[in-house]
Amino acid sequence: MAGMTTSPEPIAIRDDAIRLGQLLKLAGVVEDGGQAREVIQGGEVLVNGEVETRRAANIPVGAVVRLGDQEMQVVRATTA
Repeated sequence: MAGMTTSPEPIAIRDDAIRLGQLLKLAGVVEDGGQAREVIQGGEVLVNGEVETRRAANIPVGAVVRLGDQEMQVVRATTA
């Protein structure tokens, strides 16, 4: 996978952080909480390059989360 040039998909949230399981559902990379639990507890999710196994882990704005070839970055939602 050399030369990966795609930037992470921005996932906008209203707060300062979001729980990991909620983020994966919001991003559409898992169907439900049960699937989120499986991939998280299975060590398949990286947060800022580190394996995260806690579904309730708080993921702050700016963090980069990776599941397989899907990479997303938590960003603050802009208000109109």
